[in-house]
Amino acid sequence: MSAPPWRSGSTNGNNRNGAFHSVNSRKTLSSRPIHHEGTQTLTQTSASEQTPKTQFPDKLKDYVARTFEDCPPEEKVAVELELKRIITDAFNEKVVWSLEWDKMPLPQAILARKKVTAKEEQTAKTLSMGQMSRVSNETGSSPSSPFIRKPNYSNAMDVDHPGKKRKSTGSSEELTPPAPDRFEERFDKRSRQGDKFLPTSGKLSQREKDKRAKRFEDERREYLPGSATPEAPDNKKPLIGRCMDLEKRYFRLTSAPNPDHVRPLHVLERTLEMLKRKWRSEANYSYICDQFKSLRQDLTVQHIKNDFVVTVYEIHARIALEKGDLGEYNQCQTQLHSLYREGFKGHEEEFKAYRILYLLHTCNRADMNELLANLTPADKEVKAIKHALEVRSVLAAGNFHRFFRLYLEAPAMGGYLMDSFVARERKAAMCMICKGYRPDIDIRFLTEELGFESDTDCVNFLCENEAADLIEQKTGDKGVPNSIRFQTAKALPLFERAKNAAFSKVDIKGQL
Repeated sequence: MSAPPWRSGSTNGNNRNGAFHSVNSRKTLSSRPIHHEGTQTLTQTSASEQTPKTQFPDKLKDYVARTFEDCPPEEKVAVELELKRIITDAFNEKVVWSLEWDKMPLPQAILARKKVTAKEEQTAKTLSMGQMSRVSNETGSSPSSPFIRKPNYSNAMDVDHPGKKRKSTGSSEELTPPAPDRFEERFDKRSRQGDKFLPTSGKLSQREKDKRAKRFEDERREYLPGSATPEAPDNKKPLIGRCMDLEKRYFRLTSAPNPDHVRPLHVLERTLEMLKRKWRSEANYSYICDQFKSLRQDLTVQHIKNDFVVTVYEIHARIALEKGDLGEYNQCQTQLHSLYREGFKGHEEEFKAYRILYLLHTCNRADMNELLANLTPADKEVKAIKHALEVRSVLAAGNFHRFFRLYLEAPAMGGYLMDSFVARERKAAMCMICKGYRPDIDIRFLTEELGFESDTDCVNFLCENEAADLIEQKTGDKGVPNSIRFQTAKALPLFERAKNAAFSKVDIKGQL
């Protein structure tokens, strides 16, 4: 029995008599046909067209973290715009990798300096206009002369100076002032030949443009490495504090730090010991956090980097974890990552494990892959890191039973970090339980499976997710209550919505 024609013709690729003809799909809207040479070529082409990921220096990331560390909400928009301008200029000048970002002033300081400069220019402009008015009155010039305009003092920033008088070429026509109507005609013509999209009152004279360009050029030269400037910026001079107070409230700096308000290193070491004693005895987090931020600020303005700085950030990070303040914790771990890379000693393995758990909380796969690639075989043998890696594996596999066992067995302070996303994972686990156990299930099983400490905690979790009406008490033959059951079949839609809401937005306060 011979094979059908369409089957026999498809073996060699020359299907001339068959009913099916292979046609390449159209990939573009151009008139010219696109010839495909196979899936391998397409894969290579698409891979080559992918845009490479932009790389940023670590010091630039630290600079961004310090920018938003103490940025008030009302100034956040202006600070973001200034930060974007600085980074964009650095990329345009191709100096982003050569700039000394750790010595560069923050956008807040640059904005404050620009405000002061603008105020000084406005004052100088007003004074110069007043002098011009007095000179014109002394020489007897008529206010109605078409060559002289009275400045509008109601809004000094919108004053449009008519510009300098042109140099005389000896023509008598230029020495004779034209008639008022002819002057207005020439002025309107000159305005039309300029920028057609801007009003005349909004233009700047050439002198003001040159002055502005010079000011921005001086500001840019100040940040470039090896630039020769008459005055070195204040942030390049190492500052040594003279304050002897152990306690000092944290205040955001808006100007250059005063050495009389900055504590030197030996005083900061005594301050750290005092804060540790107060935390053990009082546990007042608002006070401790304020004092630690003040301590970190004094270390930063004095450009101190040593093992003591690592200890300060590690202790503050642990206290923030204990109180669930992930914003402060992330600021500390960002600085610790930079300090560890510079070779300063501390508990690096412990905080690597915390970082893995934190990236699981933020669902940051890109940074997670980078971190895993940098782990050494020795790192993977550390107990805390091994635990964190297993947590990541079981979440990727959807093994919630093992995940909650690991949650209860977390070493060091890993349990505090897992607290930040364990509620989200419980909702995902409840979706699987509601699909697999029907029509109802015992509350005690849920308590043990989801890692709750008691049945009361489990019931509170169900009530928080609007499932209180689905809890019912079962009675025995003699009317004696014997178990509490949860109706899983009816609860599935509730936990599906709760799961989608929990994974749709992750709070990454303080994240870079």
